[in-house]
Amino acid sequence: MNFYEHTLVAKQDLSSTEIEKVQAKYNDIINASSGKVIKVEKWGLLNFARKIDNYNKGFYIHYKFEGNNKTIDEIKKNIIIDSSVLRHLTIKYKKLDLDTEYFKKENEKKK
Repeated sequence: MNFYEHTLVAKQDLSSTEIEKVQAKYNDIINASSGKVIKVEKWGLLNFARKIDNYNKGFYIHYKFEGNNKTIDEIKKNIIIDSSVLRHLTIKYKKLDLDTEYFKKENEKKK
């Protein structure tokens, strides 16, 4: 099994329940296709440097998981069909860094 980080950017006009459905959908896809989700980070609504399909912002959801080629193929197959996802990126790692969260809120850091 290999380690992966997968980030997807959903449309800014989705409601919070729709964002939760997108997150749960890809969580289930990873777990169902011989993968194991280790960590999910919701980075929230962030601005783009340039417009993507007339959107200035997007919801970022970041997955850290363990999987194989079957897992990656299932994710790609479903993202192509999903109209609520603007962009996605999957990166393979030898070892995952589970401690660092890049877009953690300031009030959570103080705790």
